[in-house]
Amino acid sequence: MIPLRASLVFLTLVPALPAATPASSPAAPPAAAPATSARPRVLFIGNSFLFGSGSPVRGYRAHTVNDLNQAGLGGVPALFRAFAEQAGLDYDVSLETASGMGLDYHLREKAALIGRPWDLVILQTHSLLDRERPGDPTLLLASARGIAALLEGQNPRVDLRLIATWARADQVYPAGGAWHGQGLAAMTRDLRRAYDQAAATSPRFTRVLPVGEAWLRAIDAGVADPNPYDGIAAGQLSLWTHDHYHASTAGYYLQALVIFGDVTGLDPVALGSDEQCAFDLGLSKTQAIALQQVARDELAAANPPAPLRPFPTRARPRSPVR
Repeated sequence: MIPLRASLVFLTLVPALPAATPASSPAAPPAAAPATSARPRVLFIGNSFLFGSGSPVRGYRAHTVNDLNQAGLGGVPALFRAFAEQAGLDYDVSLETASGMGLDYHLREKAALIGRPWDLVILQTHSLLDRERPGDPTLLLASARGIAALLEGQNPRVDLRLIATWARADQVYPAGGAWHGQGLAAMTRDLRRAYDQAAATSPRFTRVLPVGEAWLRAIDAGVADPNPYDGIAAGQLSLWTHDHYHASTAGYYLQALVIFGDVTGLDPVALGSDEQCAFDLGLSKTQAIALQQVARDELAAANPPAPLRPFPTRARPRSPVR
């Protein structure tokens, strides 16, 4: 594949993305709504689960995205943009994130900053849904509805997608955790159910991205270790970082792959073993391919499934991204 630093020359030849299909369609997930400018304007709204706390992903390629808070963050949005460039696509990517905050904070404190005519907005709330009442979706439902109204007022065709986040090991294994003794699957299921309810608050929400389910799939497939508290099994990855709460580099990489495949409709496996970000961030070829496969399998298993398309690979030398 071509080096990322040269990709923008190629990207000027790429046509605009197709229009989104109706949310009620049982077929493919909708592609991002067509931009009113040459590049689709994508905004990520969330917290440390998006900006990459606890991993080198936090500052990775920060110069390629627009941090609306000017904190110098790259995170998962920068990974998404890098994947897209390697596939021959160009997005104008921004992020608005705040550590430890839910969507209610962004609606209350950042409405003037995020209230712009975006084409696609990808959102996630606090990892417990509600810090004071873990597992309670009430706050998420109200804030999702409010943000949808705010953004629809700026662009009636805005495409909103929610990220169902991963189960926190620190809430499942230690005594005192909100999901102690219930297992990772139970927390994942509860989070997904809440995000599905949030998506039903506005027709502008077109998809819920199955990031938490992709983590479970990686564990079930033996790619990732299920319990960081008893050590990491040989040959497996830990998807959590040192706090057993935030993601590791592998965990953020998997999240970005799911977002990439969902938004573009392109097969994450086509990024290949020489994918640039994996190399830069210290993931092996075997690990990169395994995580790409997990993302593909989870998207294919989604409801409705994502019929992912391949894209041509190009010779890409192993060199740091500039």
